Amino acid sequence: QVQLVESGGGLVQPGGSLRLSCAASGIMPSTYVMGWYRQAPGNQRQFVARITYNDNTNYADSVKGRFTISKDNAKNTVYLQMNSLKLEDTAAYYCNIQALSFNSWGQGTQVTVSS
Repeated sequence: QVQLVESGGGLVQPGGSLRLSCAASGIMPSTYVMGWYRQAPGNQRQFVARITYNDNTNYADSVKGRFTISKDNAKNTVYLQMNSLKLEDTAAYYCNIQALSFNSWGQGTQVTVSS
């Protein structure tokens, strides 16, 4: 199974930027989808962005034009570049990998947008 570790969260002002990283360890499957999800207190965990093994991407409407998901195959790492951050982006952000035979989550990294 693949283990995921997120990093890069922190406190940022509205309009600022952060880059989240999700490092995967273990044997990566040939086909997979990796994604970012977020959860604010009192809310359900919601989809943010995803990227497939062959680099197809998809974004939630709320982050289109502001966030970019990418990956570095050599590093087994997925990134989420977050620009023009808003107060409503405040949440714990979780990385996920979905393969044919397993599904794994990271422990999350906190992003707080505050003036």
